[in-house]
Amino acid sequence: MRCWRVRRPGPIESGPLDAERTPVPEPGPGELLVRVLACGVCRTDLHVAEGDLPVHRAGVVPGHEVVGEVVAVGRAAEGFAVGDRVGIAWLRHTCGECKFCLRGAENLCPHSAYTGWDADGGYAEFACVPSTYALRLPPGYSDADTAPLLCAGIIGYRALLRAAVPQGGRLGIYGFGGSAHIAAQVAAARGAEVHVMTRDPAARELAAALGAASVQGAADPPPVLLDSAILFAPVGELVPPALAALDRGGILAVAGIHLSDIPALNYQRHLFQEREIRSVTANTRADAREFLAFAGEHRIHLTTHGYSLDMADRALADLAHGRFAGAAVLLP
Repeated sequence: MRCWRVRRPGPIESGPLDAERTPVPEPGPGELLVRVLACGVCRTDLHVAEGDLPVHRAGVVPGHEVVGEVVAVGRAAEGFAVGDRVGIAWLRHTCGECKFCLRGAENLCPHSAYTGWDADGGYAEFACVPSTYALRLPPGYSDADTAPLLCAGIIGYRALLRAAVPQGGRLGIYGFGGSAHIAAQVAAARGAEVHVMTRDPAARELAAALGAASVQGAADPPPVLLDSAILFAPVGELVPPALAALDRGGILAVAGIHLSDIPALNYQRHLFQEREIRSVTANTRADAREFLAFAGEHRIHLTTHGYSLDMADRALADLAHGRFAGAAVLLP
C-alpha cells in the first residue's frame, strides 16, 4: 500500500515526510483492518512532522481523522463487521485501571496511546484500530466532510466543555481553522453568541458566513466582554488578550496540544476577579460519542479542501502557511 512516514522531523519546508510503499498491516486479535476512504489533515499532524511533539515512534504514519471501511476483523474484535463504515480518532488506548480511567478521565491516562503518534495512522491506504476505540459515524455526511469531525470536531467539543459556556453566554474563539469552524457552529446551536478573533482574511469571511456575532483581528478586543473563550491558534502571545477580554468569572480554554510560550501575565488585568485558564488534553471516548451524536442530530457545515494521498506533504505545507480556511482532507 501507499503511505507517508515522518522520517526526519523538522520544518515542513525541509521535507520531513517520505512517500513509501509498505505491506498492508495485519490486524491484531482485538483490531479492525480498515480501508481508508478519507483522512483529515490536522495541525497535530504538523506538530508531529515538525518535531514540536517528541517522537514516540520513529517513522510513524501520521493521520488520526480517518473514515474507513472495515475489511478484516481480528478474532477478538467486537462490535463491528466487514463492510462497516467506521472512524479512527486520536485516542487509541488507555489502561482502564489507573485513577484517571476509573474516574472517567481516560484522556489523562498516563499509559494512553495515540493514532498517528504511537501507532500508524491514516496517511495510508489501510490502517488498523482497536475495535474498542473505533467510532460509529453519523449519517448524512460525505467521507470528506466526516473526517474533520473525528478530531477537529471532537477536540472542539471537548474545548467547549472545558470553557463551560453558560446558557446564552458570549463565547470568544481565537483562531478559526478546522476545529474552530466546527466548534463555533456547535456553540451557536447550543445558544451561545460567538465572537471570532483571527488574523486570516479568508477565515474572517468564513466566520461571518457561519453567523459569528462579530469578527476581528487575532489580538483585537471583541465588542463585548466574554463569558468564555477558546484559544485554537497555537500562539501563546494570544493568551493575555484572550484573558483580558473575559468578564468576571470567565474561563479561557486552550485547545491545542502544543502552544508557543505564554508572555508574562498581569494579575489584576488577566486573572483577578476569578478568571480562569484551562488546558484541553485529548478527549474521552464518551466525548467522541456525544459529539458524533450531536453531529447526527444537527447539520454541521464543513468547509473542506480535498487533496490526493500523493499530495499529503503539500496539504501539510498549505496548513502550515494558512493557505486555506476550514480543513484539508486526504482522499486516497
